[in-house]
Amino acid sequence: MAEEIKTEEIIKETTEKPVEVPRVEKPGTFKSDRFDKRGGRGGRGNSGGGRGGRRQDGRKEEKPEFEQKLLDIRRTARMVAGGRRFSFRALVVIGNKKGKVGVGLAKGSDVTIAVEKAVNQAKKYLIEVPITENKSISQMIEAKFGAARVMLKPAQKGRGIIAGGTVRVICSLVGIENIVSKIIGRTTNKLNNAEATIKALKKLS
Repeated sequence: MAEEIKTEEIIKETTEKPVEVPRVEKPGTFKSDRFDKRGGRGGRGNSGGGRGGRRQDGRKEEKPEFEQKLLDIRRTARMVAGGRRFSFRALVVIGNKKGKVGVGLAKGSDVTIAVEKAVNQAKKYLIEVPITENKSISQMIEAKFGAARVMLKPAQKGRGIIAGGTVRVICSLVGIENIVSKIIGRTTNKLNNAEATIKALKKLS
């Protein structure tokens, strides 16, 4: 009789005890303890999963002070005891479009190194160019460097930059928007054209 009472109590306890139903996720969803809602690892406090990092999503990147344009890149060679040794020569123009511009020329064993050296060289020889209200120059100027001869002439507002490749790049980086220019003479040397343009702009200042 006692055994029958015990079995009845056990059956009663198991039936009254709530049954835990396992939670089933919807198809197409995936959850893991390693990842939080922001896409990073849980407990890290950042999106990249690194230690002590801060979230970079809402932070704006600062623009550089000067914009740079690569005018020319050439491979040079020199003879040494073991044979030819190659390097690269870069011609770079930098400007802030507010009246400052500079030209740099440098060599390096790699293109990246040559460009970095040229940018640093251009920063050493920056010039300031006065710009009128209609984003032009005040008077017509000419300059000569080597075989290159450049003529710059002011233009009305809305005319645009009427110039060749090298002169156009330099004028746009200075901040000039309306100008007429002409390269007098038959020369395709970008270095001479750039130096002649810089020499002409120096006369304004």
